Amino acid sequence: MNYCFELRMKVRDYECDLQGIVNNANYQHYIEHTRHEFLLSEGISFAKLHEQGVDPVVARLNMAFKTPLRSGDEFICKLAVRKEGIKYVFIQDIFRASDMKCAIKATVDTVCVVNGRLSGSELFDEVFAPYFVENK
Repeated sequence: MNYCFELRMKVRDYECDLQGIVNNANYQHYIEHTRHEFLLSEGISFAKLHEQGVDPVVARLNMAFKTPLRSGDEFICKLAVRKEGIKYVFIQDIFRASDMKCAIKATVDTVCVVNGRLSGSELFDEVFAPYFVENK
């Protein structure tokens, strides 16, 4: 996979469940934070987009859990993006940093709501164009 962005993070104690592994819901937080940091790295503020009436929203999310992360584990969230019609599909995989074992594989379909209406985004088309990967 040709990832265009990656973000390193560390599991915090309170993100783990009784089994001592990261609770499944926290992976969604990790990948969302990674998407927001990707936007910031491209000079796009999620908050400013909202102020301008542009709201990128998740339309569909699929996560496959591979290897659990545990408290204190460092991990790397990797991101790639492709375009399908008006959707932006983020391919987001998380790897445990110590051995690069895959923790999750995720795809996140996002769409833009502009002033309350489903719409394409010229800004995202322009900014993401150099990163688009082909459909597989």
